[in-house]
Amino acid sequence: MQVSVTIAAGTITDVTALQLTDKDSKSVQISNRAAPVLKAEVLKAQSAAVANVSGATYTTQGYLTSLQAALDAAGF
Repeated sequence: MQVSVTIAAGTITDVTALQLTDKDSKSVQISNRAAPVLKAEVLKAQSAAVANVSGATYTTQGYLTSLQAALDAAGF
């Protein structure tokens, strides 16, 4: 799981999933469903402090861990 974050003027303006879970077809399906929900929640919250997507706990954890690392690297 790897995401990239775009920050402009102190605001998270975009989150791009560079790599989602591709372990098996079910994981791919879950990740593809959860990623847009997570992106919307992160943009709304302006942080990685968002709730788990129901039925996508591992995807959510991986996505938010990668996001937090990107935010930390950006000094956000």
